[in-house]
Formats: sequence, C-alpha cells, structure tokens
Amino acid sequence: MDSNFFSTTRLLDGGMGQELLARGMQPKGTLWSAVALQDPDLHHLVYQTHLDFIAAGSDVIVTNTFTTRRLRLRENHVEDQFVQLNTIAGEIASKAKRMHPQVMVAGGLPPQYATYAADPRPEEEITANFYDQASVLTPFVDFFYLDVLNSLKSIQCAINVSRRLDKPFLVGVHISQGCHLPSGESLSEVLPLLNSADCLGVILSCVSPENFSHNVTALQSSTLPFGFKLNGFITTKVEAGYEQSMKVHRGQNPLKVLGKREDLSPPIFYNWAKQFHEQGATILGGCCETGPEHIHALAPLKG
Repeated sequence: MDSNFFSTTRLLDGGMGQELLARGMQPKGTLWSAVALQDPDLHHLVYQTHLDFIAAGSDVIVTNTFTTRRLRLRENHVEDQFVQLNTIAGEIASKAKRMHPQVMVAGGLPPQYATYAADPRPEEEITANFYDQASVLTPFVDFFYLDVLNSLKSIQCAINVSRRLDKPFLVGVHISQGCHLPSGESLSEVLPLLNSADCLGVILSCVSPENFSHNVTALQSSTLPFGFKLNGFITTKVEAGYEQSMKVHRGQNPLKVLGKREDLSPPIFYNWAKQFHEQGATILGGCCETGPEHIHALAPLKG
C-alpha cells in the first residue's frame, strides 16, 4: 500500500453499527454490530452497507469488528465465537472489495476494554488482545485502523501489534471533550509518538465536530496526514454513572445513553467537513449516526 495514500483527500466510510440498527438489526446484549455477524441472515446487511458506503464515495471501508473484541464477546458469553465472527467480518469486507478493487479495506481494531474509558490493564494483556484480533483480520485487510483509541498506552500497544504483523496503520484517537483523551493525556502528548512511527495518518475518531475544531491546531503541527470520523451522538463524555447506564439499557440502542443530534444533517456535515478540509484535513469520514448520505455529501471535497 502506498504510504502516501492519505496525502490526497480520501473519504472513509460512516458508522456501521448504528446504520445496521437503522436497517433493522435488533440489538442483543452489548454485542451491537456483532449481532449481524452471528446471524447468517443478516450478513447481507453488512455487505450491502459496505457497498452503499462505496457507492457514496468511500475510498476506505472498515471491517465490522468494533464489538468482536474478545472482552465484549466474553461479556456476552460468546467468546468461543471470537475467531469465527472476526473472520466473517473480514470475509464480508473482502467480498465488497472484490466488487470494487480500488477500495481499501481497513481492519478495525477497537479499544480492547471499554469504549470511552482508558484501559487499566497491563500492557501485556492489552497487546495480547489486539494481537488476537489483528491476526485474524490481517489476511483480509490492506491496513489496520486503530479505532477510537483512548490512551497513549493502548495506542502504543496497537502500533506494536501492527508492526509485528507488518501492516501499515491509521490511528484514530478519541477525544470526548476539550483536548484530552479519556486517559487524561492530551493530544499533544500523543502526536510525537505517531510522528516517529510508520503511520499512514492520524484522525480524531468518534468525535463531535466541535471537539475536532478544538484540536485542529495540534493536528496541523503533525507531519502526518490528518482528519476525522465525526459522530452524531449528543455526547460521548464519560459521566458518573455512565457504565451503570449502559447496563440499565443493555440490549438497547446506544442512543438511549448517548442521544442523537438533530443538527448534523448531510448538508451541515458537509459544511463542517469543508471547513476542516480547508484547514488541511485530507482524511474525511463519519462515525456513529452518519450514513451513506453523509459520505455522499462529502464527495465534492475530493475535487
């Protein structure tokens, strides 16, 4: 893969999990998008969603592996399906690529613990979790996308695994509010690590447009291509009682906890993206609550 792939404007895809719910997938436990991999009758939903993002203009699709991480499957008593579900996700993305060979497949490596909270476990355990998932995905993908990572420790572990498997990587840093990761570390502390790594680029992942705007200056200071996957949740800040709320709403749409913005229509999404593109962002995409129509709105920015 060309190491300068993201030096020109590229469109990522949008949010797979919430899109699957919108298309009729019923949530189960905290499995979220993994439900569509468990049920063979729903595999077509994942495949068609990939194709719809490609038709909308996505240059990159991400494997449907956000909730096929080992601990999430263990929490739902289906850890024995770990290899199977990650393999199915890779196969479906590869099938979409065969229809559109110009598209890159990113192997999504999510936080291996909670989504919006730093992982308190030892580096060895985190690294092992990343390696388990990445080693299943690597035959199917062009590069790894380190998705919504929330601490310097997790980012370093995922980078080490990517190098071990000899795959390039795009780093997706999550910032809930202000300029800090859930771990409390600042973006400015993370960027030097990436600048010295063999990295395709850095994006802020599953963030609001407002939070991205707070961090543009820091991203501009990097030598790497940069960009975003913007979400349509009202908030992703971990408040007191957040984990308990997720348990209360277990088996329901995450919108029950995080809320849905009504002010991020495709035209508004485009306006935000255009502003950030003019500030130097070349990696443009969406996350939760952004569908193919949002990605299609960005197509004019590719020039």
